[in-house]
Amino acid sequence: MVDATTMLSVCDPVHMVLIKTDTFGETTLVASYFLEWRSVLAAENGITNVAVELLGVGTESKVSVGVLNIRLEMYPPLTKTLSPEITSTQFTLERQKTAEKERLFLVYAKQWWREYLQIRPTHNSRLVKIFAQDENGVNRPVCSYIRPLRAGRLLDTPRQAARFVSVLGYERAPVIGGGGGKQEQWCTLLAFVCRNKGDCEDHANLLCSLLLGYGLEAFVCVGTKAKGIPHAWVMTCGTDGTITFWESLTGHRYIHRPINPDDPPIVEQPKPLYPYRTIGCVFNHQKFYGNCQPTDAVEVCVFDLQDESKWKPMNAEAIKSVCSPGTASSVPPFPPLCASAIDAAVASNDIELQLRILVSEHRKDLGLSTVWDDHLSYLLSPALAAYELERATGISAGNEEFQDAVRRAVPDGHTFKGFPIHFVYRNARRAFATCLRSPFCEEIICCRGDQVRLAVRVRVFAYPESACAVWIMFACKYRSVL
Repeated sequence: MVDATTMLSVCDPVHMVLIKTDTFGETTLVASYFLEWRSVLAAENGITNVAVELLGVGTESKVSVGVLNIRLEMYPPLTKTLSPEITSTQFTLERQKTAEKERLFLVYAKQWWREYLQIRPTHNSRLVKIFAQDENGVNRPVCSYIRPLRAGRLLDTPRQAARFVSVLGYERAPVIGGGGGKQEQWCTLLAFVCRNKGDCEDHANLLCSLLLGYGLEAFVCVGTKAKGIPHAWVMTCGTDGTITFWESLTGHRYIHRPINPDDPPIVEQPKPLYPYRTIGCVFNHQKFYGNCQPTDAVEVCVFDLQDESKWKPMNAEAIKSVCSPGTASSVPPFPPLCASAIDAAVASNDIELQLRILVSEHRKDLGLSTVWDDHLSYLLSPALAAYELERATGISAGNEEFQDAVRRAVPDGHTFKGFPIHFVYRNARRAFATCLRSPFCEEIICCRGDQVRLAVRVRVFAYPESACAVWIMFACKYRSVL
């Protein structure tokens, strides 16, 4: 049996996240709280009641959202509890130690930044991010947001992990007021996964953590994309020197081949396929490098991180002092990913039924009748499975069989039209409204002609934490009279 003194040395708090879900399934992060649970070690009978005030997040991080009454009980019961003086002394010592470590790291970071600016004054305009505010408005070293994660048996490959991260929704932190600035909010991993959506930094931090778990050398990159928009993505460094960029919002991968600016210009030199323009720094849970090359343009950057004339490193021990697991200033361990609670087949049928009703009502308003072709609808399934396979693996397969089946299902003299579209939510009405904004899809849904038959197929692909990829394909066949 574990004794109370041993438990007292476990300084990780319990991270609690409060989520609000509306009737349409949209989630909002309400509060994120780190509970100091060890007061129960000094409680009589090993039971204590704690009332905690929950504060809002982001711009509302100083606003109370309510009080949560918590009853804590140790199980199995402790044979001997500690005195309140021992626990309070331990907490005081930890706070002092943490404050001193954070103070020393801040002093070091300021010195590092001064040295970085001395290399080249223009470095002041580069996106070198050493600290970032979490959802509670607390400034944390960016390295503390990364933690190598294993997905157990829920995700089999790094590319499948990239697909999982890409189907988590994208949402920028809300800004109060004008000016068009970007609200600073990097969510802790638990808060991001619980709300199932976040900004590009949240996606990049989670993907980097998962790739590290797969044994890759992964880093989060901070820089800009087109039009100077700040952005974060992930890169992995292969043992053969290959640099791969991973776009965490889409799951796309790009191989980086640097252009030597000293080489004679080649006529119509191909532009890089990746969307990134500049890069200021790269980091993971143990390392931080500032880009000190003459230009921060990604296309000419050399990613030899060991070359200190190109990348200025931070001291690994300094990072470890505030970011390593178990330190009081680091983010608590992320719990194992949960398997999806969504029944993919049931969800697919439900959305498909709703879409049939919405299409029929829409056509009725236009004075059109609707005849569904169940066989044609079923034939669309392989195409949707192939689209998801390609997104998850980069491999395209099964198109020949799909084309052959459609040719057999469409009689001579008839025309077939199909339109696939992809969503990361399961709201049928919202998806239908989006589909109607596409001229190609609207043409199919509102098809007029001789012997018009409509088809729709939905495939929901479930991922951990109830994230999902929803593929919808509308199709029609009709007799050509021209």
